Amino acid sequence: MSNFNHGVKSFGVPILPGIGGNVYTGNVYFVNSTSTTRSNNPSSGTKSSPFSTIDYAIGRCTANNGDVIIAMPGHTETVSADNGLAIDVAGITFIGVGNGSLRPTINVTATTGDVEISAANTTMCNFLITGGIDVITGVVNISAADCTLLNIETRDVTGQATDFIVTTAAADRLKISGWVHNGATAAGADTALSIVGGDGIIVEDFNVFGNFAVAAIENVTTAMTNATIGGGIKQNYIQNGLDSTTPVAITLVSTSTGHVGPNINIRIGLDSTSNTVNITEAVVGAAMQMFLPINIANLGGEVAMATNITAATDA
Repeated sequence: MSNFNHGVKSFGVPILPGIGGNVYTGNVYFVNSTSTTRSNNPSSGTKSSPFSTIDYAIGRCTANNGDVIIAMPGHTETVSADNGLAIDVAGITFIGVGNGSLRPTINVTATTGDVEISAANTTMCNFLITGGIDVITGVVNISAADCTLLNIETRDVTGQATDFIVTTAAADRLKISGWVHNGATAAGADTALSIVGGDGIIVEDFNVFGNFAVAAIENVTTAMTNATIGGGIKQNYIQNGLDSTTPVAITLVSTSTGHVGPNINIRIGLDSTSNTVNITEAVVGAAMQMFLPINIANLGGEVAMATNITAATDA
């Protein structure tokens, strides 16, 4: 096997990072629903004879073996049952190859359906995950530690998901980076990301759009510890189109610890015709520390102002 000290890219997407020696330790399986030679049988899984589904490929993997599943451009997978796409084998890296509409797409089409990440140490990179049904809670459910979502887009395509990504308190050290959420403009959603507890969670480099009755990002029920919301290498954006006096961008359990910011830009009350939208309540998290800049705009035609959260003092 050849060594690739500087990693491997396909269509500009880094798929196998260079680590000096062998670039992976386990099996590499290919998945492509558009291939005429696709087949879900044990002898397939190669580029020339790929598996038909990610779900089948997962079953061929060995836990914590460094296995890689590569979904090819144009691959689509429909999920219509509870745990319909069960990521239940630890240590798998999932790579989506393709740009724009050619990214591998996972479409959840039933209110009971979901992508269930219940195995630790898994990474998903460059996938489009869509909510193809109205009033669904938990299109993606994460209940395992040390998982990463990298350059993932989540999108409402039919109605509004109530909560799109949902975690449990077991999702310690979850990292979501480069996340884009394109929610519906119409009302019906509560949140794009609902976090229930967890230690060391990082959400960075995000762009979240929707009409959220609760908040774009919420931490609920159980406090987080040492959390990071914001920062990264890019600007972060939240747009909550809820037309009321109290649309919220980020809300956290009052005892959660960690920090919000820097480099978060927030638009709230997108349909508002006045400055009645409450700036102070746009980011709610009493025990969290805030790193500026956190900029908030509450009316079209105006320049954003810095959040008026209480400044630190030396007393």
